[in-house]
Amino acid sequence: MKPRVLVVDDEPLVRTALSETIRRKGFESVMACDGEDALLQFKRTPAPLIFADIRMPRMDGLELLKQITAIESPPRVVLITAYGSVETAVQAMKEGAFDFLMKPFSAQRVEEILERALGAETPHPADGPASTIVSRDPKILSLLTTLKRVADDSASILLRGESGTGKELFARQAHLWSKRSQGPFVAVNCAAIPESLLESELFGYERGAFTGAITRRVGKFEAADRGTLLLDEISEMSATLQAKLLRALQERTIDRIGGSRPVEIDIRVVATTNRDLKEEIRQGRFRQDLYYRLAVVPVVLPPLRERKGDIPLLARHFLMHYRNLSGSPVREISSAAIKRLEEWSWPGNVRELESCIHRSILLCNRTRLEPSDLLLEHVIDLPTTDQIPNVADGSFRAMEKQLILETLAKVGGNRMRTAEILGVSVRTIRNKLRDYREEGKILPIAGRDLAASTASVRESS
Repeated sequence: MKPRVLVVDDEPLVRTALSETIRRKGFESVMACDGEDALLQFKRTPAPLIFADIRMPRMDGLELLKQITAIESPPRVVLITAYGSVETAVQAMKEGAFDFLMKPFSAQRVEEILERALGAETPHPADGPASTIVSRDPKILSLLTTLKRVADDSASILLRGESGTGKELFARQAHLWSKRSQGPFVAVNCAAIPESLLESELFGYERGAFTGAITRRVGKFEAADRGTLLLDEISEMSATLQAKLLRALQERTIDRIGGSRPVEIDIRVVATTNRDLKEEIRQGRFRQDLYYRLAVVPVVLPPLRERKGDIPLLARHFLMHYRNLSGSPVREISSAAIKRLEEWSWPGNVRELESCIHRSILLCNRTRLEPSDLLLEHVIDLPTTDQIPNVADGSFRAMEKQLILETLAKVGGNRMRTAEILGVSVRTIRNKLRDYREEGKILPIAGRDLAASTASVRESS
């Protein structure tokens, strides 16, 4: 099927001339007379590339650009104008435009843009419906190319990046692009499960294997058979389990605890870490042979501060997502607010940006987010696991509370993510936090508050 290009202009002669040039290059052209018409056309038949005039009745090109870049897997947008200026061009690029076309334009100029936008080998999120990664950053798009090329192989993938860079999202994308996409995707957070339980969680056990094993239980490896197993935070796995994992990857079999014969498995393993595993090897905390088994395809995700061009795109994406969920009156984010976001260092990466936009939408009662609505100062100084000592000789309730608060700290206060990691419902997490509130503890909304809450747990245990 020929790639489709949407041409949006209120001047019929310009629409027709541009469409003819596009068709001569072998692409399909669809025409719209203004921004509103273009949105309707795009919903009916999505296109990976849009040429849109800036000055149009009803909805102009800049408003169309804002709305179209806020959707998932947005197309590339080229803005057209006869009244070009440096300021307009800069504004268009800041809003996420792919390029800028001045009237009158030559066929050669249009063909150059078509070649760059649709002729390049680098895939774009709009190229496939399965893509869930929102980005225009060349490095991210290159990493997606790598994932797509190796998607159908069973080779292990090691995703390394700071917390909040989207490692699990990339793991899910690799699964969706693979021939295993119809199989299960099973995620295990190696840091969230106590070491004494992780082995049985991963490999399962037979009835009577130990006290309390009243039935046979299938582990995560078997649950992921013919699919993908995500081992999140692999660097937290103990040396004993590292050896057992190495054997599973080499032999493609696992042994249930208490089992008498190996069980064959057909899985692809994707592991993630926010640590430098080569340094962990030098420190004797991680097996070198396991590293090379896991890092057949190594992928390093850049932090958000190194891909600031994605911030406007991601901010509008999260705005549209949470606006629709909450029924908020917020419809857009101002250029000044975008500039404020671009100036922030984002220690929590994309996850921090998402939380910031979500919180701002909930608290804002206007139609446009301004810099004063962003409340960036409330999401700094999240404590690390090393800063939260264990509860020694504490009660079960105190240890449970500490586990919940530590997990909340790791995921930036995200209750849904905490529930997923701990294997409980969001309602359970919400009820636990309500109980803590009634006991007079500080809720873990911000990093410093969380540290205070966790400290109070230690004091009471």
